[in-house]
Amino acid sequence: MTSRPEIRVRPYRPEDHSIVRRICADTGFLGTPIDPVFEDRELFADYLTGYYLRFEPDAALVCEVDGEVRGYLLGCRRPLINQAYHAIANVSVATRAVYRCYRVPYGAASRAFLRWVALNGWREVPAAPHFTPHFHINLLPDARSVRSTRLLIQAFLEFLHRHGHKLVYGQMVTYETRRTRELFARYGFRVTDRVEVTKFRKSFSGRVFLSTVVRDLQGGPELIAIRSSRQTRERRTAPASE
Repeated sequence: MTSRPEIRVRPYRPEDHSIVRRICADTGFLGTPIDPVFEDRELFADYLTGYYLRFEPDAALVCEVDGEVRGYLLGCRRPLINQAYHAIANVSVATRAVYRCYRVPYGAASRAFLRWVALNGWREVPAAPHFTPHFHINLLPDARSVRSTRLLIQAFLEFLHRHGHKLVYGQMVTYETRRTRELFARYGFRVTDRVEVTKFRKSFSGRVFLSTVVRDLQGGPELIAIRSSRQTRERRTAPASE
């Protein structure tokens, strides 16, 4: 028998900086490495992790599996600072991308990705609550499980609750038949908006969406799965194990 892996969630530390950025790039394309879509891993990681690791490292968590960091949750509880940062950082990232596109130069796939970002990316972001804390979560394939995901999100909800926040949201990649509204509802989240992400149409057979999920913290931060009435009936009528 194989032993159950030891999963531990702990606060982010400065020495985790490089591994968090690496995990970001290694999960950037529907949970797989971003490289086939966009070859500039450093620029990609800068855009997605720069604010959180520089300005709110106290709101960041990592997930260790058998002592090795295999995932993270990056949180924000200062949305106004986050918006101001991105207003400046987006210009910087765009300038660097254009420069490298001609200086390196980027391949066809990377140039297509940059065209999507410039023409469609900003349109394909679902609406989110204003002035509200949020989080961004990623786990490597061998660390993805209900248990590890719940531990990360639970720890962040408790962190927000201790600081008096009453609402939080995340923006998750969802699919037509996976990560449905019912799944999020089981853990107290509401799907408030979703938008199809068109950049995946040529590389993924089904439709891919970005969904905003919102959780009210006023009733407490506990992340307890709520069974559907059907699941409850099935459990009650199931024969006892011997």
